[in-house]
Amino acid sequence: MAQQALGILETKGLACLVAGTDAMLKAADVTLVGPMKSVGSAMVSAMIQGDVAAVKASIEVGSQVASEQGQVVSVQVIPRPHDEVAAILPKAAPKK
Repeated sequence: MAQQALGILETKGLACLVAGTDAMLKAADVTLVGPMKSVGSAMVSAMIQGDVAAVKASIEVGSQVASEQGQVVSVQVIPRPHDEVAAILPKAAPKK
């Protein structure tokens, strides 16, 4: 996990998160990490991982698309997360 950057997109509403996540995955070579998470009050989030430049570009595109559909609450890019951060993350979705 140390070599992979982590990006998080949090929105209010599922529809804008799905649109933003779709845009993130199409924008650069990144991987969706686990299922989307709901934290209540219509707050949902998605996490991606990949190299730093790809994650930054994907988060930028995804947040722009999501903000056109609804409300983006926060975005975060962690360039080199500590190895122990992986213990609290969902497992990456299997590639098909």
